Amino acid sequence: QVQLVESGGGSVQTGGSLRLSCAASGYTSSGYCMGWFRQAPGKEREGVAAISTGSSSTYYFNSAKGRFTISQDNAKNELYLQMNSLKPEDSAMYYCAAKNWQYVDSCRYLNDYAYWGQGTQVTVSS
Repeated sequence: QVQLVESGGGSVQTGGSLRLSCAASGYTSSGYCMGWFRQAPGKEREGVAAISTGSSSTYYFNSAKGRFTISQDNAKNELYLQMNSLKPEDSAMYYCAAKNWQYVDSCRYLNDYAYWGQGTQVTVSS
């Protein structure tokens, strides 16, 4: 069973930066998709970024493009999300998620991520 634990959330002002981390354990497959999602109060959960642990191919969604960077450290089994130029609309609970890698570019499809962390709160004040 894959277990995911997020950390690194907090409160920053507009224009600030945060780096989220996700510690993963329990891998039984040679390749996974790992992603960051977020959900603000009253809004649907949305994908932020994803990465293939095998190829390191990355995928960015919506407003994350150009401001956020997803990366991984396979030796540490950790996933990261560097968030720069933060805006108040980035405020949300951020979740780390994972699923088995299935085929090329399957990581970009967000509806079937099976493993989830508990989330870490990000608050951006104006």
